[in-house]
Amino acid sequence: MKKVLSIAGSDCSGGAGIQADLKTFSAHGVFGMTVITSVVAENTCRVIEYQDVRPDIIAKQIDAVFEDIPPDAVKVGMLPNRDAMRIVADRLREWQAKNVVIDPVMYAKNGCELMDSGAIDALIANVIPLADVLTPNIPEAERICGMRIQSRDDMIEAAHSIHNIGCGSVIIKGGHSDGDAADILFDGNEVYCFTSPRINTKNTHGTGCTFSSAIAANLAKEYSVNESVGLAKDYITAAIENSLEIGQGHGPTNHFYNFFIYGESKI
Repeated sequence: MKKVLSIAGSDCSGGAGIQADLKTFSAHGVFGMTVITSVVAENTCRVIEYQDVRPDIIAKQIDAVFEDIPPDAVKVGMLPNRDAMRIVADRLREWQAKNVVIDPVMYAKNGCELMDSGAIDALIANVIPLADVLTPNIPEAERICGMRIQSRDDMIEAAHSIHNIGCGSVIIKGGHSDGDAADILFDGNEVYCFTSPRINTKNTHGTGCTFSSAIAANLAKEYSVNESVGLAKDYITAAIENSLEIGQGHGPTNHFYNFFIYGESKI
């Protein structure tokens, strides 16, 4: 069985973060492992508070996984501050991690900042160059490359700019744009566009976490980057189509839509 590690924050309401990553890994038939960087008290409506895990504990969690069960891919999500960024980058280099998918989580669904606003330079210097695939949404891409993104051409330009920082491939997610949900992938040579109809639902909590985890799971299963992104796009689209009416805010996607819908087994 392929193994995938998620390094990210938790979501006690179960729709995003570590919890969403583990559900995504299970849905893809890979063995999921976790390193928790921050414990987040949130629900579908708001982020109440979060407490960051000490950098030495983050490092020891990473070491514990790699020394015993080396992962076939690594997904990196919420890195709340400079210290977390530096220690994660150091340990991933030390263990020569492969198939690293980095979701540069900056905001929760309700707009609450989940990354120290002054740490963008550390993200660019220490973390982004480790990414085999980087998965920013439009607001995150704007902060990384310092430009406004208002069109598909802007997304392509931003992807080229971010790729020049040193990562392998960049996919800029179009969920914040108008019209169809179009994601732009630049692998250093070619530009690919993955488009799906925009789904009329508020239940999109954890979509970024789920999408990046699906890419990591597919890379672990030895699909190419282009194939992994395409499969992940299909997966997250279906998960949103079958999203769950849970909570009073942005409900979660249905990670197990292949197995059940609203509690009724499809097996």
